[in-house]
Amino acid sequence: MGETIAAGAPDVRADAGQWMPPKGATPAQIDAHVDRLLAELSLAEKVEMMSGRGFFAALAEDDRVWGARPYRAGGGNERLGIPPLWFTDGPRGVTRGASTCFPCTMARGATFDSDLERRVGEVMGIEARAQDCSFSGAVCINLLRHPAWGRAQETYGEDPWHLGVMGAAMGTGIQAHNVIATVKHFALNSMENARFKVNVTASERALHEVYLPHFKHCLDAGVATVMTAYNKVNGEYCGQDRTLLTDVLRHEWGFSGFVHSDWVRGVYEVYGAPAGLDIENPEPLVFGEKLVAAVEGGSVEPAVIDRACRRILTTQFRFSTTEDPLPAYPAELVASAPHRALALEVAEKCAVLLENDGTLPLRREAVRRIAVLGALADMENTGDNGSSRVRPPYVISPLAGLRAMLGEDAVAFDAGEDLDTARKVAADADAVVVVTGYTAKEEGEYIIGDVALGADGEGGAQRRPSLSAVPIGGDRTSLELPEDQVALIRAAADSGKPVVVVIVAGSAVLVEDWRDRANAILMGFYAGMEGGTALARLLFGEVSPSGKLPFTVARDTAHYPFFDRDAEAIEYDLWHGYTRLDRDGHEARYAFGHGLSYAAFSYRALKASVADGAIAVSVAVRNEGGVTADEVAQCYIRVPGIAVERQAKLLRAFRRLTLAPGETRIVEMTVPLDSLRWRDPATHGWQLESGVYGVAVGGASDRLIETQVAI
Repeated sequence: MGETIAAGAPDVRADAGQWMPPKGATPAQIDAHVDRLLAELSLAEKVEMMSGRGFFAALAEDDRVWGARPYRAGGGNERLGIPPLWFTDGPRGVTRGASTCFPCTMARGATFDSDLERRVGEVMGIEARAQDCSFSGAVCINLLRHPAWGRAQETYGEDPWHLGVMGAAMGTGIQAHNVIATVKHFALNSMENARFKVNVTASERALHEVYLPHFKHCLDAGVATVMTAYNKVNGEYCGQDRTLLTDVLRHEWGFSGFVHSDWVRGVYEVYGAPAGLDIENPEPLVFGEKLVAAVEGGSVEPAVIDRACRRILTTQFRFSTTEDPLPAYPAELVASAPHRALALEVAEKCAVLLENDGTLPLRREAVRRIAVLGALADMENTGDNGSSRVRPPYVISPLAGLRAMLGEDAVAFDAGEDLDTARKVAADADAVVVVTGYTAKEEGEYIIGDVALGADGEGGAQRRPSLSAVPIGGDRTSLELPEDQVALIRAAADSGKPVVVVIVAGSAVLVEDWRDRANAILMGFYAGMEGGTALARLLFGEVSPSGKLPFTVARDTAHYPFFDRDAEAIEYDLWHGYTRLDRDGHEARYAFGHGLSYAAFSYRALKASVADGAIAVSVAVRNEGGVTADEVAQCYIRVPGIAVERQAKLLRAFRRLTLAPGETRIVEMTVPLDSLRWRDPATHGWQLESGVYGVAVGGASDRLIETQVAI
């Protein structure tokens, strides 16, 4: 996948080493190298750096298997020995080879464990390096505005603070091994089917208070690059939106890394370059020769090209000159035993126990035979089949996990195609597990025809992908379980045996039609390659469930914002998820942050004070139960909301901790005052309201103890 030398350029590859800064180079030395390179490179060579290359041909050669090789995603110059950026996607693992497949991002969001997510990021960085990749697209932090969003599974949840903390942990973990991370999709990309056309309008307050803060959080933490979204924002495509890419990213936030487009259809006009887009991926469909001509014709300043190349080279050299944590990155590290163990740990920590009448944990002395019902129980179902797909060396299904624990003879299985048969299987068992939910057919990336491949026209000319073929995945058409699965739950309950319902999905599933027929409900998500092992351990009490919902499960679809998966235009406002239900007075079925345990936790002695630009919070948390378990202490702030209408409460800190039976620990959290400001459209700045602020802490957003501070 090399490049040819531009016509007329001198071949000085024998001296290529002089153009790469050495390990340990200082920022000043890197700047000097970049200056020399920009003086040496021709206009055509510089513009070549501003596009990916070779993707369409590579994908065709690989029989359209995404991730069969690294993809050239900008940068590089063969003549001067500058390597390009070699891209791999995510976010549930490296999409190359047989990599470790972690639980989906939404599942990891349910851990509320930024330290754990940092470790996952480090593994992804290691496995990327071991498979010749230097650039990762694993950090997806688009806000879950509505649970029908098909790619909800690729992000962490509905809350901007939570998104920022978790995304920053992932991105900095990846970069610990000198793989450049990118944060995506910038911005307001929260629907799938219409992502190539929809115009999302948002007020200045909604944009800056709800849909952008998590991006800034990640960039402030050091995530090095940004991927733009496909959609329009306030009338302009994100990949050529000067307001987003220059006014916000560069001028207001001070971001100095490079910005690149999403994969195909990410930019439409060469003015995307002066607007702030540095790289068009995966091919020069808009940049390339057209951008060279625009510079030569005077419509684009040469300084625009130099600026983009400076950002690309400086970012690349900052990582290439840093010493690696490991002496080498051999292929044996991919899906190695420690990495698989981490996948199991995450799968155990992400599961959310929604309801439990005491049936769980199951006891092996009482449950000698278990019935497992539902086709999804015997399926390798790790999430959608789009750009986030990982092909691990194995996947342990729920059925396989239970049989490995209990033995083949102790686990009866029925797919549920015939309800009478399912009832009989359930009646012959001591307990029943019904595995329900979705697959990549019902939700996921919207894969349409040759959109991922593009195609060659006459003479090998690249053309834009067709959108005429029958798609798979996309936004959900319903928030309910399929009717046949609800019927299966009812058939299992008819047996009179205890029924545990496991939900496999990427976001909220409404339960109103059947929850009264279940003794326990566990949100298992797409749990990765070790999901079946984790499920067996969770059901039989070898580990306590400890996940917390990173989204709100409503009682009625109408309690969520308006959603039209085929919309040409839509407005995003300040209200969604728990903030919308709070405003409208609706009680959630399961609140944001909800999650039960085999233990029980109490909170007391809440203290809060203001000093050094922050609210310092401390609270005593005690395990009142009989087993060691994890709890997530969550801190919400109630702002005065007198100057302007504000949300009733906002998550601003959280801390996961492990407590033995009877153990008490004092948890300390810090809430920056800057995170409590509101955006003033009149000044295009920020205001911190004076007054009394509520500080509320607990194990879920609807189970809180409170105090107050004056600011």
